[in-house]
Amino acid sequence: MPSRYAEVYAEWRADPQAFWAKAAADIDWISPPKRIFDDKAGVYGRWFPDATCNTCFNALDRHVVAGRGAQTAILYDSPVTGAKRRISYAELLDEVATLGAVLRSFEVGKGDRVVIYMPMVPQALAAMLACARIGAVHSVVFGGFAAPELAARIDDARPKLILAASCGVEPGRIVAYKPLLDAAIGLAAHKPSACLVLQRPQAEAKLIAGRDHDWQAAFDAAKAADRRAGCVEVAATDPLYILYTSGTTGKPKGVVRDNGGHMVALKWSMQNIYGVAPGETFWTASDIGWVVGHSYIVYAPLLHGCTSVLYEGKPIGTPDAGAFWRVIDEHKVVSFFTAPTAFRAVRKEDPDGALLKKYSTASLRTLFLAGERADPETLAWAGRMLKIPVVDHWWQTETGWPIVANPVGLGLLPIKPGSPTVPMPGYEVEVVDDAAKPVKPGAMGSIVVKLPLPPGALPTLFQNDQRMVESYLSEFPGYYKTADAGYKDEDGYLFVMGRTDDIINVAGHRLSTGGIEEALAAHRDVAECAVIGVKDEIKGEAPVGFIVLKAGVDRQPDVIEREAVALVRERIGPVAAFKRAITVPRLPKTRSGKILRGTMKKIADGENWATPATIDDPAALDEIAQALKR
Repeated sequence: MPSRYAEVYAEWRADPQAFWAKAAADIDWISPPKRIFDDKAGVYGRWFPDATCNTCFNALDRHVVAGRGAQTAILYDSPVTGAKRRISYAELLDEVATLGAVLRSFEVGKGDRVVIYMPMVPQALAAMLACARIGAVHSVVFGGFAAPELAARIDDARPKLILAASCGVEPGRIVAYKPLLDAAIGLAAHKPSACLVLQRPQAEAKLIAGRDHDWQAAFDAAKAADRRAGCVEVAATDPLYILYTSGTTGKPKGVVRDNGGHMVALKWSMQNIYGVAPGETFWTASDIGWVVGHSYIVYAPLLHGCTSVLYEGKPIGTPDAGAFWRVIDEHKVVSFFTAPTAFRAVRKEDPDGALLKKYSTASLRTLFLAGERADPETLAWAGRMLKIPVVDHWWQTETGWPIVANPVGLGLLPIKPGSPTVPMPGYEVEVVDDAAKPVKPGAMGSIVVKLPLPPGALPTLFQNDQRMVESYLSEFPGYYKTADAGYKDEDGYLFVMGRTDDIINVAGHRLSTGGIEEALAAHRDVAECAVIGVKDEIKGEAPVGFIVLKAGVDRQPDVIEREAVALVRERIGPVAAFKRAITVPRLPKTRSGKILRGTMKKIADGENWATPATIDDPAALDEIAQALKR
């Protein structure tokens, strides 16, 4: 059908407040908004400042009240454990209300923080919704993070309660979570009052008396006593969750998501961007530890009344590269969303699509890719295999929903490989120079978004307005800095070419090179180090560390390199995918002492590079090139 994008985007441009007031009518408010936007509130303004609501009610209760309780809300599919479970809206509501009562028994109430450290199991999703139900603020930490990373988040969020599982299950191995949790609490200055632990049969955990409590026992007791938590009224501007993203200093940034604007934006996106109707099956192959999982496994599909697939598995190895096709066929998925990394892995294992022929993907209308730059070759391969539109789109942890996309629900625009297409309503995207002046089409620059940000985007960082301003709003006055670089073409299509700071993207996971460098620098023989992201066929980028040894070290460099790799794995966790440390005599620097990471990356990626005029000794770059050949 002809696309309505230009008409809808123009409608938003003409009257943003009227546009979002209309979108807000799709939410069940306790006290509907009389004001749509207050430009004097918060760091850059606040949406729906006088409204009250409850996110859990909109995700569950209202569908049950409307007579759709028997519809499947969650399809749990776990090839790593062999478990499958179909959970209706009514069943999920009962589980969430009961778990909410359990949280209340630990004196968790409105505004209290709860850290969730769990794998992809239904109880984790229920935990998020239970927090939303009682007005608590959840902070989900990806189960792959090591104890120091978890400890940093505990100290920032200061949770009253931690919800954890005894273990995660990966292909061929069990990852014990409880020892990591215990170590993190030991490292953290803040001590939670209690931990609720879900015992998984693959590896039961030892509980610490007085602090740890058995999840299932507490849940069963609440159910037997018929204790259920009701929905707590919260302000639309109250926080729903905190999600930590890597900071350039190594200290994580607590991105805050509010209740009202979040619901309005996500509900709007499901129909208009993803083109999915209530009752249809939507699958996002991500993890609830990341923003994609928050937005498009948990909240958006349930707010819209869809069936959401909760998948505890991998694109390959569970059991093979046909895993995606099996899930799509079995559950009749209409729209599938994953990272380009996943498709690169599938393509590597099954380039001719032999495994695809074993299944029917006739239900699938659209494939969405995001989380990193989707290279044109991967897009083309996926399109050939599936014979459906493959839609790249671009957004961030901070925004919570797409900045730039091809809005399927409004009618597909022409696809340009390498481009996530055009800005969505709410986002006025510019490519600017260092003086914040827009550059000409085709010219590279910093990608920025004109303030105010739309509903659903972060209003601030957790209890740190100043860091919010310094991180995102000060460098380009009047704009939000995305820290991505790229260009627009003559048609207004955006091309996102890479990060402008030192955050690297490993399989869609944003990791701070500063954090990895901190781990490397802790090695007793390392004097200084630098980490860059190097192009990787599967993961998009892979971190590589260059280490300079202290004077007088007489141990073999290859031994130290192996120890350095192990140290990063211990401190950051396997999520860093750190496998290569290279000893070099020195690091290339400017005369002022700045390490030339950008030039190092070009050398490692095999790109054309020029010696920077500010370099102290050009021979240091040749040493990097030689070291990479080892």
